[in-house]
Amino acid sequence: MDRIDAMRVFVTALDEGSLAGAGRRLGRSPAAVTRAIAFLENYVGTPLLHRTTRTIKLSEAGERYAAACRRVLTDLEEADMLAASESAAPRGTLNISGPIVSGARILRPILDAYLDRHPAVKAKLLMLDRKLNLVEEGIDVALRIGHLPDSSLIAIRVGEVRQVICAAPSYLAKHPPIKEPADLGGHQIAAMTVFGQDSWSFAPTDHDPAIRHVPIAPRLIVNTIEAAVGSAVEGYGLTRTFSYQVADEVRDGKLVLVLPECESPALPVHIVTPEGRLSVPKVRAFVDFAVPRLKAAFARMAEPKRQKKTGGRPR
Repeated sequence: MDRIDAMRVFVTALDEGSLAGAGRRLGRSPAAVTRAIAFLENYVGTPLLHRTTRTIKLSEAGERYAAACRRVLTDLEEADMLAASESAAPRGTLNISGPIVSGARILRPILDAYLDRHPAVKAKLLMLDRKLNLVEEGIDVALRIGHLPDSSLIAIRVGEVRQVICAAPSYLAKHPPIKEPADLGGHQIAAMTVFGQDSWSFAPTDHDPAIRHVPIAPRLIVNTIEAAVGSAVEGYGLTRTFSYQVADEVRDGKLVLVLPECESPALPVHIVTPEGRLSVPKVRAFVDFAVPRLKAAFARMAEPKRQKKTGGRPR
């Protein structure tokens, strides 16, 4: 049996979550898929998967082997496409990742338009609020928010976002003014787990050069942006998000920014891709297509004017 083909079956089974799913995707019988996995396990001399009737789970050795298989298959695909010349039309499967909210609101519509333009390309979009190892996971392109560590990734800056605090005008009209971060202690808060459940940080001031950590006592803690923003829009209280996550609500007047003068410095947003992947036509075409559209999207979401005095009752 061809080892590369068996690797492809193995990775497809992981992506589909079952041996039967791999068979449907590859057009092979369940027995053929099972033989391919057994061939690999016999070749490496250790079990790669723990199987049940419905699911599969990687063994410890399988986790390491799966990462290696993805690298091998990605390198082979890149070699094939380079051999076909850099001017070849984009084709194959494009693997992309991004945060959940920006992936759904910003990246996904751009990807839809890209696929319309390039009918020979298929795509897989993974929306996760955690950073993946692009090489090990076989990801071609990722959208990253925040400062990037030194790495071999190629990065193109497409915008910036801020952490903002917001509340509904109806809530602010009924509660004491918020003139400084210390005033938050007397207010209802719907806290996002990712932005802090015990304290919120604020930028240094001319009088205090250190970052300020202000204790909070949220009555509601949630783990999704939709829940936090929904509670704020309905007048429950204050919440903290990234600016792009509430841009529409601020523009429509459903939410008002609070303490904008105390915001921390903006965080950069980048498109990143493993070194060498830009030579692959489907990746180069997507980056060229997506970068100007991402820049326009993040610039548009930064447009709502921040009120000079948004901490108290609306005037």
